[in-house]
Amino acid sequence: MSYETLTFDHTDGTATITLNRPDDANALTGLMARELFDVAMRCDTDDAIRAAILTGTGKMFCAGGDLKDFNTRGPDLPAYLTETATVLHNAIIRFQMMDAPLVVAVNGTAAGAGLSLALAGDFVLASNTARFVLAYTASGLTPDGSSTYFLAKHVGLLRAKELALTNRVLGADEAVQWGLATKMVAPDALAEEAQALAAGFAAGPSRAFGATKRLLLTGFSASIEAQLEAETRAIVAMSRTHDGRHGIDAFANKQKPVFTGS
Repeated sequence: MSYETLTFDHTDGTATITLNRPDDANALTGLMARELFDVAMRCDTDDAIRAAILTGTGKMFCAGGDLKDFNTRGPDLPAYLTETATVLHNAIIRFQMMDAPLVVAVNGTAAGAGLSLALAGDFVLASNTARFVLAYTASGLTPDGSSTYFLAKHVGLLRAKELALTNRVLGADEAVQWGLATKMVAPDALAEEAQALAAGFAAGPSRAFGATKRLLLTGFSASIEAQLEAETRAIVAMSRTHDGRHGIDAFANKQKPVFTGS
């Protein structure tokens, strides 16, 4: 399938999704939301995809929602935003629930929905030229794209309020210190490091990665009884997989495991 607002490649177990509206700062439109949902579904349902990378073309990662596009919608704007946000949110849910770890390579400014997309990553690499800003309230809007779900979990409630209400801009180094990004890298090393990281994930125990991701999602909200029961069920389920049994056997025999994702 061809896309208008992004590119999608799949090689050696790794899918690479690149936001591709560089002349418009990779800003999010309804079409981009639908295309992100399509690629998220592909990453979630194709067993050959065992890791994914999300990045942007040009100097920006994503400037957030395309306010120029929003401004042309007139009285249809509420319906348009409802559809766009709903589809984007379904894409983010698929990224969260899929087995494949998602590496977000933030190549430039991540603003608004762009910051929300970065927060949805399992591992976030930031170019040292990257900037992070929520920006929603500067336009009289409220955050979407999962940022109110993830932001306080990453940085704490008071810092989340500071970012949301003042639209403070964080540089890449400060974003790492605050917990918005995992690691800062040089711009010319960003793509290579993202590929190397994704390749490592693609060679790993995909089912265990996915189950671990889903367990961590409920760690702040489930009761201890529910969370520990989920842990029990997950580790038992992994013991029934090829990779789970192989990993145990490899450890017992002092061998390096070779995981197949099954």
